[in-house]
Amino acid sequence: MDLQAFRALLTDGGRSLLAALQEADAGGEMESAAATALRQGRPAALVAAAEEQVRLRGLAAAKFGEFAPRMFLTPDLVELSSHLAVSDYKLDRVLDVMGVVLIDAMCLGSSADGLVLSWSHHTTAVDADPLTVEIAAANAPVVNTGLFFPECGDPARFDSQGEAVFIDLVRRPGPDGGHDPESYGPPLSWALERVRTTGTGWIRLVPDLPPGALPGLGRADEAEWISHAGVVQELVLWFGLQLEPAPVTARKATVLPARASLTARGLPEPSVRPPGRYVYVPDPAVVHAGLVAEVAEDIAGGPLDGGGTLLTSDELRHTPFATAYEVIGVQAHAPVPEESVEFLIAAADGPMTLSAVPVPVPARFPQAP
Repeated sequence: MDLQAFRALLTDGGRSLLAALQEADAGGEMESAAATALRQGRPAALVAAAEEQVRLRGLAAAKFGEFAPRMFLTPDLVELSSHLAVSDYKLDRVLDVMGVVLIDAMCLGSSADGLVLSWSHHTTAVDADPLTVEIAAANAPVVNTGLFFPECGDPARFDSQGEAVFIDLVRRPGPDGGHDPESYGPPLSWALERVRTTGTGWIRLVPDLPPGALPGLGRADEAEWISHAGVVQELVLWFGLQLEPAPVTARKATVLPARASLTARGLPEPSVRPPGRYVYVPDPAVVHAGLVAEVAEDIAGGPLDGGGTLLTSDELRHTPFATAYEVIGVQAHAPVPEESVEFLIAAADGPMTLSAVPVPVPARFPQAP
């Protein structure tokens, strides 16, 4: 969808077409004669844009919930956004820790974070792409914000007046399937310098940057990997959390919706173990943050021999940072019951199949619906 097609969607005719197609889609009648009649006599670009919005709104419901049916979207906005609960969690961190009022959101990316920030903060949102800016402006009333002020311009040339700076650098992978944040426009080095100059702020990144892409974790106060419902969403570099810059960047894993956080404790790598009574699958945020040793200590266990990031213990210790399974059998090679989970282990003494059943999760650890 280009800018002209988007502006056509905002007209009375565009909105009525979109609403009618969305109603037809909800009733499973997108290919009906009535839906076909709706398309007739309308510009092809407008029809295509409306149909794309219907499709994207359906996909976005898993991330944006009640707002999705009224939002304007692009494929990048849907794919590169985290769950709205992640933006809400970060807003609470800003409210609880940073104590700022004026925020400059640069390089809007999905624009979801900028919109959520403006629920409570005066947010000036700057992006070089006119379509991104106009979509964000159209979505502001949808998500019930009155403090969102979008501007189209080069973020690198923007005269920032905010007390804190938020920069979204989540991008699609390159042609080789990897990420090179220095090839972004603007690059990560600029974003780091911009936030350090302001003194307070945060940078949003993909959670799986390659080794060496972020030396010293950007000298941030904290590097936080965030997951939602067992899916890692993003990496956030936080600056200005303390009065003085931290000598070493703290690594943290946060799991939602439990809103539980685990911070690195500087533990040595634990010794591997044979299968115990329980197997634990660490949350992906824990794995990305390199905090498997911390979870191993918390469950009085260690890495499962040949199991990669799997942990094992003879004790059942409930934790929001790993899913526990009770082992019901260990075989060199054998089928397992359908109700169990199968783990293929490359143990030192040969491959084996380990079957286990999930352990019920205590109510104190909220789960995604």
